[in-house]
Amino acid sequence: MTRRSRPGTSAARTFEALPPTKGSRAPFAESWWGRAWLRSLEESSLDSGRLSRGRTYARGGAVGPVTIAPGSAAAPVQGSHRTPYRSTVQVEQLTDRQWDQLLDMIAERAANIAALLDGEMPTGLADDAAAAGVPLLPGPRDLDPGCSCPDWGYPCKHAAALCYQVARLLDHDPFVLLLLRGRGERELMDELGRRNTARASAASAAAAGAGPAALPARPGDPAGPTFASRTALPPLPGPPPLPDRPGRGPALVDSAVPESGLDPAALELLAVDAAARAHHLLAGALGARHTDTAPPAPLTEWQDAVRLAATHPTLDVFARIASNCGRTPDELAAATRAWRHGGAASLDVLESPWNPPASHLKRAREALRADWADGRPPRLRSWRNRWTVEGHAAQLRLGRDGLWYPYTKDRGTWWPAGPPDADPAVVLSTLLAA
Repeated sequence: MTRRSRPGTSAARTFEALPPTKGSRAPFAESWWGRAWLRSLEESSLDSGRLSRGRTYARGGAVGPVTIAPGSAAAPVQGSHRTPYRSTVQVEQLTDRQWDQLLDMIAERAANIAALLDGEMPTGLADDAAAAGVPLLPGPRDLDPGCSCPDWGYPCKHAAALCYQVARLLDHDPFVLLLLRGRGERELMDELGRRNTARASAASAAAAGAGPAALPARPGDPAGPTFASRTALPPLPGPPPLPDRPGRGPALVDSAVPESGLDPAALELLAVDAAARAHHLLAGALGARHTDTAPPAPLTEWQDAVRLAATHPTLDVFARIASNCGRTPDELAAATRAWRHGGAASLDVLESPWNPPASHLKRAREALRADWADGRPPRLRSWRNRWTVEGHAAQLRLGRDGLWYPYTKDRGTWWPAGPPDADPAVVLSTLLAA
């Protein structure tokens, strides 16, 4: 999913059209807030048949780029007519008073901010907002669909298709819901930063004005008056919002670096990389589920070299790593592409064929036939964890993580072709469509 714009205020954001997923039984929304959006749509609909056709349109790639703005979502939707229809869905924006309440609730707990930055909508936040009369999630009849087609259905199949695609966007980014309610991400984060600073200042001022914290002195204890005169330490302020991006570190290339045999350019790269990794770890530590996440396994020297090449995609970095890792440039390029699609798990899929349980492959084939539009998917040649599509330069590879990875063949070499998915039908249909 690619964003065309990342505005700093409540201006509209446009998301590129999602690829088709014909035949897939996967739900349109996996997050609880995405499902709440669909529940509002389905409870408001007057015709389940139009909803079904809207789902088919959405899976088939009929919905074009989706523009999200305060109070509305809009997209061209291709129907039976040659020219796409213009479909919209309106959502009531929050009032200034409601936004003030909601922002106070978010700023009250640092975990709320961290969860939003991590792509999660805290359930407690939505419940507290609803209890305070702030409708963060849409309820029945809260969505107002419209379309330029002649169908007077509520909603028509084109507007329904748009609503299903918006649910996918909500799954990946809860700030889409907040923008629909009237405020953009940068505007919200700036305001939350101001409120956090004000809260920390107020807490420090209150602690400073509380006077000495008298400690009981034991009779005859000469140190008693000394301890009794100490003031209590002020409470620590909550953590500030996570920075938008990590810093770049010091500039060393053009500075007067002593003759020590060290490479200033390499040191600059390592400083930038360390800042990026620290930013990632901090985001995880502030996330709502960080206690449930096991630390990742240490990387091998090769894995870390690939990670560096993928994280810092410049010709200089690529050339340095390629010349020192004992691999050909094509091998490093394929490994780098694999890493971008799934990290160490994706690199393992590229380099290490393995034998999955036969029962797992059997269930995957049955699901593929059931999910395919006519029940007859393309013929596949199977070898270990790899399915090669006959007549196409296309291949699916099953990872040890249970996900299916797409591959395409170019000049005799198989290359990673996109992100993985648990459903082989989704991966195969996207691969063949591309």
